[in-house]
Amino acid sequence: MPEIVMPRLSDTMEDGVVATWLKQVGDPVTRGEIVAEIETDKALMELEAYEDGVLEQILAEAGTRVPIGEPIALVGDGSTAGGAPTGQERSGAGPARDNDAPASAPAPAPTADTAQFTPADTGERPRSSPLARKVARELGVDLTAVAGTGPGGRITRRDVESAHQATAATAGNTAVAEESVAVAAAAESGDYDEIPLTGIQRVSAARLTESKQQAPHVYLTSAIDVTDLFAFRAQINDTLAAAGTGKVSVNDLLVKAVALTLRANPGINVSFAGTALRQHRGIHLGIAVTTPAGLLVPVVRDADRKSISAIAAETRDKAERARDRGLRTEEMTGGTFTISNLGMYGIEQFTAVINPPESAILAVGAATDELRMVDGQVVSRKVLRVTMSADHRAIDGSAAAQFLAQLADLVEHPLRIVT
Repeated sequence: MPEIVMPRLSDTMEDGVVATWLKQVGDPVTRGEIVAEIETDKALMELEAYEDGVLEQILAEAGTRVPIGEPIALVGDGSTAGGAPTGQERSGAGPARDNDAPASAPAPAPTADTAQFTPADTGERPRSSPLARKVARELGVDLTAVAGTGPGGRITRRDVESAHQATAATAGNTAVAEESVAVAAAAESGDYDEIPLTGIQRVSAARLTESKQQAPHVYLTSAIDVTDLFAFRAQINDTLAAAGTGKVSVNDLLVKAVALTLRANPGINVSFAGTALRQHRGIHLGIAVTTPAGLLVPVVRDADRKSISAIAAETRDKAERARDRGLRTEEMTGGTFTISNLGMYGIEQFTAVINPPESAILAVGAATDELRMVDGQVVSRKVLRVTMSADHRAIDGSAAAQFLAQLADLVEHPLRIVT
C-alpha cells in the first residue's frame, strides 16, 4: 500500500510536524493534490499526494512530530479505510509512543524489572521500527539484546529506551539515577509550564549552538554618526510620499549600505568550508525577523543591485509573510551575510551569533543623542552603534575593522548610498 512519508522540505530539516490534515480517512485523493500542511524548521509547507487513491489511514495525527522518511499516512483503494488505528504522537509532541505501537496498549514502564534482554532464538535480525533503530544507534543499545513489546514482537523506541535505562541502572550509573530523581521531583512539584519548542526554535537552537562551538567569534563595535542619514531618509520619504509610494526605514538604508560595502570587501562575503573559503559572487543579505514561532531570516538577494525603495518593499513584504509563516524555503536560504536590528526595542548595543554557514553578522542598535565635538564646537548628534561578529577562521580582525570603517564612512555620507 503506497505510503505518504514525511518529506525533506528544507536543507536543514530533520523532522517535521503535521500541522493540519486537509483530507480525512476515506477521502479520495489525486496525485498532486494538497493533503496536509507540514511545519518545518523554516515555514509552513503544503504536502502533495504522491498517488491517486483513497486515504486509508492517518498514521500521524495533527501535532505529531515525525522524522524525515517516516510514513504519516497510507493511500489505497479504499477497501480498508478506517480499519486500523491511527498513529499517535511521536517524541517531542505529546505522549511518547512509537508509530507501530497500538494506541490501545500502553507500552511497559521503563524500569529494570520490565526490560527484557533475551531475544527470540530465531537467528534472524530482530524486527524493529526505523525510529527504534535510530534511537538505538544514538544510545549505543544492541538490538539483539532487546525483546520487543510491539506487534509480533517488534522492537519499539520505548523498548530501546527501557533497555538503555536498565543497563545504566545495572552498571551503577548513579548520575543518571540522580538526574532522574531530580527531574521526577521537579515534575511532581508542578511549579512550571512546559512549552514545547517550535520547529524553528529547535533548529535555531541546534544551529546557533553549533555556530558558537565551532566558529571562533571575534567582535568589533563601531559608533556611527547617523545625523545626516536621518535627515537624508526624511528627504527620501518626502519624495516618496509625493509620489504616493511607500516609505523607507533607516534599516533599509543600512541594508543597502552594507551591501555596497560588501561589494567593496569581497573577503567578508565568504563562508568557511574546512580546507577552503567560499567567496560568494552574489551579495544576499539575511534580515533577522522575530515571529511568534521563533526567529526567521528572509534573504534579500543581490541587495547591492537593488534600489533602496525596492529593498524597502521586499523586506516589508517578506517580514510580514515571515510572521504569518508564508515564506517559501528558497526565500530563507542562500544568505551570505546577516543583519539583526534590535534598535526598535531601545537596545543600544549587542552581539549576535553568526548564522551558519555565513561568516559574519551585523548587530544594529538604537540611535541615541550624544554630545560630539564638531569643528571645535560641542553639538548633539545622533549616534548608532553596530557590532560585527565574524568567524575568525574566515575573516581576520583587521579585515573586519576595515569593513566597519568603510561602512561608517558610507553611512555618514548617505548620498553615496544612492550614487
